[in-house]
Amino acid sequence: MNILFLGDIVGRPGREIIHQVLPDYIKKREIDFVIANGENAAGGSGVTPRIAEQLFAGGIDVLTSGDHIWKKREIYDYLEHTDRLLRPANYPWGVPGKGSTVVHAADGRKVAVVNLVGRVFMEPVDCPFIAVKEEIKKLSDETPVIIVDIHAEATSEKVAFGWFLDGLVSGVIGTHTHIQTADEKILPKGTAYITDCGMTGPYDSVIGRRKEQILERFVTQLPTRFEMASDDVQMHGVIIRTDDGTGKALGIERVQERML
Repeated sequence: MNILFLGDIVGRPGREIIHQVLPDYIKKREIDFVIANGENAAGGSGVTPRIAEQLFAGGIDVLTSGDHIWKKREIYDYLEHTDRLLRPANYPWGVPGKGSTVVHAADGRKVAVVNLVGRVFMEPVDCPFIAVKEEIKKLSDETPVIIVDIHAEATSEKVAFGWFLDGLVSGVIGTHTHIQTADEKILPKGTAYITDCGMTGPYDSVIGRRKEQILERFVTQLPTRFEMASDDVQMHGVIIRTDDGTGKALGIERVQERML
């Protein structure tokens, strides 16, 4: 199975490239299933039900998220009624939504997706290492193909997470920093790994925001409004090729596509 995982979709530019580029890219690369991190799809912070539905219509099968999933209050009820938009599994008990799901590809094959958020340099949450083991127990009876989104700041935490899950899941994909790393690999026991798969959004920017405003903040340390950038829009991610029977990864390839 060919699974495309897209890095954080940022604002309207990120949504536009999904609609303009993704459908043809799916056909060209014979993609069977698409996962994307959508926590920044609404104005660069959060996601709304309407935007989630638009992204699903554009070819995405499952949306993961992270620490910004709670930015839009209207998403709370939506999370309770969908299997296709995840919040991190290691938030405390009782929060809306779920941290994992199993969804059928167009040909009927099952793909499991798990979403976790890191703790280093981020808000305190439950342990992602313990939480992911619990999620895998629930999913492994349904399908051996399991993709994990670890939405975290520290590269060390993500690397550790990859080693922790080697041989237990098909892929461990890092998100959150919006910068694609060049360390994609197949770990010794068959798990595909990359520290961060990048951003789907405007690259003439500082991680999606207008660079002039970010520079002003860094130089002056004064409060500054951060607006979405709009130029050099790219779609970044990875393609993971998996063995349907074992769930082991057979390959991982970085993706960088520009707006048409």
